Amino acid sequence: MTATETAFAASRGLFEQVATDLAAPDAAALTHSALEDLLAARMREVTRQLFQDHLDLRAVRERRAGQVVDAIGVERTRIERGRARILATVFGKVTVTRIAYRATGAADLHLADAALNMPAGMHSLGLAKLAATESARGSFAEAFDRVNTLTGAGIGHRQVQELAVAAAADIDAFYQALVPEPCTDATLLVLSTDGKGVVMRPEALREATAKAAAAKNGNKMATRLAPGEKHGRKRMATLGTVYDAEPAPRAVDDIIADPVDPADVEKERRPGPKARSKWLCGSVNDTAEQVIAAVFDQAEARDPDHLRTWVVLVDGARHQLDLIQAEAARRNVTVHILIDIIHVLEYLWDAAHCLHPAGDREAEAWVASHARTILAGRSEHAAASITTAADAAGLRPGSRKGIDDAVGYLRNKAAYLRYELALREGFPIATGIIEGACRHLVKDRLDITGARWGLSGAEAVLKLRALRSNGDFDIYWAWHEQQEFTRNHQARYRDTLMPAA
Repeated sequence: MTATETAFAASRGLFEQVATDLAAPDAAALTHSALEDLLAARMREVTRQLFQDHLDLRAVRERRAGQVVDAIGVERTRIERGRARILATVFGKVTVTRIAYRATGAADLHLADAALNMPAGMHSLGLAKLAATESARGSFAEAFDRVNTLTGAGIGHRQVQELAVAAAADIDAFYQALVPEPCTDATLLVLSTDGKGVVMRPEALREATAKAAAAKNGNKMATRLAPGEKHGRKRMATLGTVYDAEPAPRAVDDIIADPVDPADVEKERRPGPKARSKWLCGSVNDTAEQVIAAVFDQAEARDPDHLRTWVVLVDGARHQLDLIQAEAARRNVTVHILIDIIHVLEYLWDAAHCLHPAGDREAEAWVASHARTILAGRSEHAAASITTAADAAGLRPGSRKGIDDAVGYLRNKAAYLRYELALREGFPIATGIIEGACRHLVKDRLDITGARWGLSGAEAVLKLRALRSNGDFDIYWAWHEQQEFTRNHQARYRDTLMPAA
């Protein structure tokens, strides 16, 4: 019999044994769930053996290649047959046997490894993909349980984390190479950034944070925090988004109804711009400046000639505004910076609580009235009116903090409150997308109870969650596997050309 005819005898034998056992009279007593458990375990071994039989057949068929020369020009003049290595797959461990091409003082080359795109380590790319998927979805402990339940691979907790970190290694390069969908010049280009603190292990804190924490907490109680004492244990993750949107002009009445006009409450309102081709990014390793630069990189990839209208939505943090303006100036691009209207409303509500008791419905009308003034482009008028109301109420300094904060905010941020222009031109005026990203990418995973992150793990999970949120995971994974092939195999040969086996 030929090698092909005998190659799968072991896996056929295992399958036939399963079929025989299922046909036995005792199998009639099994419940459907018992059958599921039995087949899940037995057929996994059948599949693993099929994998092994196929690898063994490839080993039998492998023939010595012609000239084999590595990347620095050293020729492999000798071979050793039967060189084996272990590969942990989603079905279990198998042994890969192949020809080693050898030369004195040089690492061996294995053309069969390149043909299989073998990983650098023991664990298959299929296991790495599963570890990345599960680590992005839940805790590393849950990922560990899930991977081992699905595969029976017996992979360790730390190995799951290491596979997830390695799986995220090419995400930045992937997005740099990705070609955006084309848009017309009339389509808005919307950018937004925000930050969210992540609880880190002490060694993963930024130097300034670690020093500040030590200065605050030095020489105090060893087992608990003193009153007013803070851990200083968070590192800021910066997130960014870019998306396309068709302009959607609106008026003030489309945003907030007139509180003194009952008919306005029932009026149908025009919707705002709808985001499409959304791209999210995030990093706990990079600085805010670097993430904002990456956001601008993505925007320029979509509009290299700066022909579209760029809208930047922010929460108003001074440092963030400075970085955005500096990046725009560096690239010589005009941006329309708008502060999220929801942040403005929060300031108005704090002011309202200085003038109205809790639960007073007049407070709602008061906020709506001033919000409409601000949306109409008259933020200075709103600030003056709020100040007058506080003075008329005779509020003492200690009772008007919300008033003073709101007035200061409206006056200091007036340049970024041009809502009348935004509504007329059809711009979005809220940061819901980046706020949602902060919740989904950071809070729902990196902020789970008890989590204390190392830098590499936090960075990988944040990038993987952004990748999945963008809907690019499958496309990325195919690209990542190609990068693995280039790194682990192709780059080891002269002119990246591998001879045929």
